[in-house]
Amino acid sequence: MSTDEPVKLEIEAASETRGTGGELAATDKVRQPIEVETLFRDYLLDGAFDEMCTPDGGIRPHYQALVEALASLPHEELLRRKQSADLSFLTQGITFTVYGRDEGTERIFPYDLLPRLITASEWDLIERGLTQRIAALNHFLRDIYGDAKILRDRVVPRDMVYSCKHYRRQMCGLEVPRNVYIAVVGSDLLRLRSGEFVVLEDNLRVPSGVSYMLTNRRVMKRTFPQLFHSQGVRPIEHYPQLLLNTLRSLAPEGRPEPNIVLLTPGVYNSAYFEHTYLARQMGIDLVEGRDLVTHDNIVYMRTTDGLKRVDVIYRRVDDDFSDPLIFRSDSTLGCAGLFNAYRAGNVTVTNAFGTGLADDKAMYAYVPRIIKYYLDEEPILNNVETYLLTEEKSRQHVLANLDKLVVKAVGESGGYGMLIGPHSSAKERAEFARAIEANPRNYIAQPTLDFSRAPCLFGSRMEPRHVDLRPYILFGDKVNIVPGGLTRVALEKGSLVVNSSQGGGSKDTWILEE
Repeated sequence: MSTDEPVKLEIEAASETRGTGGELAATDKVRQPIEVETLFRDYLLDGAFDEMCTPDGGIRPHYQALVEALASLPHEELLRRKQSADLSFLTQGITFTVYGRDEGTERIFPYDLLPRLITASEWDLIERGLTQRIAALNHFLRDIYGDAKILRDRVVPRDMVYSCKHYRRQMCGLEVPRNVYIAVVGSDLLRLRSGEFVVLEDNLRVPSGVSYMLTNRRVMKRTFPQLFHSQGVRPIEHYPQLLLNTLRSLAPEGRPEPNIVLLTPGVYNSAYFEHTYLARQMGIDLVEGRDLVTHDNIVYMRTTDGLKRVDVIYRRVDDDFSDPLIFRSDSTLGCAGLFNAYRAGNVTVTNAFGTGLADDKAMYAYVPRIIKYYLDEEPILNNVETYLLTEEKSRQHVLANLDKLVVKAVGESGGYGMLIGPHSSAKERAEFARAIEANPRNYIAQPTLDFSRAPCLFGSRMEPRHVDLRPYILFGDKVNIVPGGLTRVALEKGSLVVNSSQGGGSKDTWILEE
């Protein structure tokens, strides 16, 4: 493959027979060159790591079966399957809220029909790296809200911790069930030109997107059934049960049959579909703050049969809105008295209050040191180079190179509060420069990364688009990581923004057996 020629593939083409899923059946096959002029017409390599193609234009071995299946299908059949997948998302009400768009906020979650494939050996490295990372970050939070040895040893600057808006002094000295601060994590990974996976950021407060991972898989199994089973794709359907087991393992002492609920901000929250989906899959109650009440430091849920004690709360409400007696007094989304019940050890809230300290984007720069300090190990997964703008030299370098860098607000998520230098206007850069000078602690900067691209289907042709990967890590009595994650896609050509809230989409992630 070159940058200006259509793809030519040597594939096995069946003479007549197809399997029940539409893929090629194992019948009389002959080797013959097939020029897939339409399918690959716009598939061009630009130097970024391509998940499907080698630098010289060949097809990577683990993608060969997928390419063969696509090439064997008539264009009409490919479009029919795409329409069938779209209809499935529509009928299930799988939606996401996109803020700031003129066409309305509620939309069907964008989905690409082609899976992203990852080999077993690549996944093994990712799994080990994420297990190491969650262990170190949990040690860090326990230490910060306890003896704070890492601050006394000057591994992490004291002012960096205490100036973080997600630091919660109310957590100091508090006993956390099983000493687990972060039970659910969604870390974002990128693959660089070298093929190396790196961690872009850690999402520790209320990481979202796992419902889309699960629904993507269900749709894909119906869309390419034979290909799915022949590839030996590792399962992810057990995630809700793993999450439920994790929550049970964190229940207060003396509650062998804990009552577990999922606390949602309500129907207007962008991830409300996910909240309802996960509660239904786990068989637990979905509640809002108004459904809860506290008495004598015990949390109860209002039911038609009266009050029922709550033992574990899977919290999808930010700290600030969780308890108006402790945090924001104007919040109607939480439950008054929740924190005192938590402090008394009568209810488990996960993730714990104050975990946002460890996913502050400035604190992210110190994670390699945190791993070394607590585990005495080198990071298995590296960080992206990060400029801390509280440092004068770094700040001046960033201000002089805003057109080349990505600038992020440290406490934002979902792609908000971000400047992508090469795609920005002079006016936007000037605004960010003023904001950085006014509050350098609130921003970090990173190089504009040319991260990997994967094939996406547009009509009856494939085009490459930038992708990241968000695996989901569960930490209770042990660490569990389902093999896969949410592959997010920058659907707009040339875009580097994959966030769903900014108009990105997703695709299924297949971890293949060797």
